[in-house]
Formats: sequence, structure tokens, C-alpha cells
Amino acid sequence: MADDAKAVITRFWDIQDDGGDYTKLIDLYAEDAVLVDPFFGTISGKAAIGDYMRKMVELAGESGGRFERLDLCADGEAAWVKWNWIMPDRTADGVTIYRVRDGKIVYYQDFVSNPPESVDDVMS
Repeated sequence: MADDAKAVITRFWDIQDDGGDYTKLIDLYAEDAVLVDPFFGTISGKAAIGDYMRKMVELAGESGGRFERLDLCADGEAAWVKWNWIMPDRTADGVTIYRVRDGKIVYYQDFVSNPPESVDDVMS
């Protein structure tokens, strides 16, 4: 099915890998989506997720970092991706879990195994 989790999350990573403009990801989210970020907390609703994505564009540009997808596994509505966040002086690794319904991301949560202590540390 074209709107299953694997197709949607593959599209997510194709967009993310194409220059790091996270604002292009906004349309992949449902209106009532929830995004949980280890630094910024829980973000509810597509409009708020859009604001978060605009902030991510700024932060990614400042840090010189980029994501590298290592593995993607999906079945029906659920998916997870193992990834690295590669910065000039360090690499953080993590996993994101996703839930997709009707071709849109309804839930997204990042887990980072060795995060910088704060967002400011990412920028240093």
C-alpha cells in the first residue's frame, strides 16, 4: 500500500537527506500529530510541528550536522529507524519510532543513546 509506514518513512528520509530542509517534512504529518523530542519535549499538532521544523533548519545549519539512516524497519502503521547525527566534532546515535495512519505521521519519538547535554552543546 502506497501510504503504509514504510513508504511514508522512506519518503521522510528521502526528503531529510535532500539538503536538510526539514520544513519539507511538515506535509507528512497529520493535523493532530504528536512529536516527542528529547530536547524540546512534546510538540502537538501540525502547526506546532511546523514551527519545530523551522527551528530544526536553523539548528542544523548552525551545527553543521546531518543525519545518516542506518536501518529502517516497518510493518503496517509502525516503523522505526536507527540513525546517526553526525556533527563536526562528535556523533550521536539514536532511534526514532513512528506511527502512520492514512498516509500521515501521527506519532514520532526520538531516543538518543549518547546525546549532548543540551541543545547548546550541539552548537558548540
